[in-house]
Amino acid sequence: MRFHTRKWIKPEDLNPNGTLFGGRLLEWIDEEAALYAIIQLENQKVVTKFMSEINFLSAAKQGDIVEIGLEVIKFGKSSLTLSCEVRNKMTREYIITIDQIIMVNLGKDGKPTPHGKTEVEFVKDRLKDN
Repeated sequence: MRFHTRKWIKPEDLNPNGTLFGGRLLEWIDEEAALYAIIQLENQKVVTKFMSEINFLSAAKQGDIVEIGLEVIKFGKSSLTLSCEVRNKMTREYIITIDQIIMVNLGKDGKPTPHGKTEVEFVKDRLKDN
């Protein structure tokens, strides 16, 4: 699992219980998954199709730093399936896990279109050819 993004929990991210609002965390995860898929598939037209069961394991509170990790599970014909883990940066305690997030590659017409990718590519490796 590669942890790509860190978020600092601020007062506006809290629920009435004083812990991180789950909806805010899901917003961050969805954005991170979209950015990851856009970079991997080299297409800005990518949408979230599916998120499997979301398993909240612990809470985060104001001042905590959380990090969002993503890992590719599978390349489909027009999709990319990811798994996600979010953990507290300082304690390494897991906050949430999601087994599957399916992102779909869209064509100019807004419909699913094959992306032709079969393995994870890193931007640094793409730049070597230039």
